[in-house]
Formats: sequence, C-alpha cells, structure tokens
Amino acid sequence: MASTAVMAQPSFRTRLRAFQAIHGGAPDPGFIADLEYLENRDLDLSVRKGAMLAFNALLITVGTHPVSASPGAPLSVDAASQPMLTIASLIAVAPFVLSSAYLLRGLLVGEEFDTEGIEECAPDTLRTRLMAAFVRSIDVQTGLLRRAVGATVAGGVLTVAVWAWILAAKIIG
Repeated sequence: MASTAVMAQPSFRTRLRAFQAIHGGAPDPGFIADLEYLENRDLDLSVRKGAMLAFNALLITVGTHPVSASPGAPLSVDAASQPMLTIASLIAVAPFVLSSAYLLRGLLVGEEFDTEGIEECAPDTLRTRLMAAFVRSIDVQTGLLRRAVGATVAGGVLTVAVWAWILAAKIIG
C-alpha cells in the first residue's frame, strides 16, 4: 500500500537520486546521449501539443460562429427557428473539445518511475527503469497526440458539413 502512495505522488528527487546512482559522479556519454535524445523528443511533443491546443481553441471559436454570428450573416443560425442547425453546429464542435482533453491529458503525463527497492538496485537496473519510464511517457503522449489530431480532423469535417447544411438551407428556403 505504501508503494502505491509513492507511485501516486512521484517526486522528482527520487528520479534524480536514481540518476546520480547510475552515473556515480561521471555520467556515461552514451547514457547522456540517449537521455538527451529522449528529452528532445519530449520537448518536441510538448510543443506540438501546445500548438494543437491553441489551434483547437481557434477552431472551437470558429465552429461556434453560426450560433454567435449576427442575424443575417451567411452562416448565422437562429436557435428558436433553426434548432436542428443550432444543435448540429454545437455537436460539430465536440470533437475539438475532445481533442483538447486528449492534449491536456498528454501534457500532464509524467515519467512514472518505479521506486520499489530503489536503494538496492544496481546502476544498470536504475538506468533501465529510468529509460523505460521516459520511453513509456513519450509513447503515451504520442498516442494522445494522434488521437487529438484525429478528433480535430473529425471536428473539422463535421463543422464544414454543418456549414454546408446551413448555407444550403438558406439558399433553398
């Protein structure tokens, strides 16, 4: 039970101590190169997730435009007289919100490092645990970013389809 509490609130100090035990004063150049590669990949993912989050905020604003547009604007809808178009317009925004949730979840992913028996571990074991934690966090973040991109594309397709419906309804009737 105690190890579960430690896993729920991991401290960076534990990872730092493990890192210090691995290199014992002089870090192995190969290990440092591997670690720098993983850190760069993690930073790259963070930048991409941040950019997607900003893009989703813009798309949510654009997607809700028919509901908030001035009456008479080409894409405006009136909730009272056009409830289906209004609801469809708002539903089309939902994938952008889902995408943003994936991105936020990805930003919160940390390296979950197993601290069980860390004091008795050999440096090679600590090195493996540290790298595995980093690689796993990158894999989880990459998967969440892929889902976010897919949801964003789906939201874009839905939004364009709803806009076409709105314009067709105005042209026809």
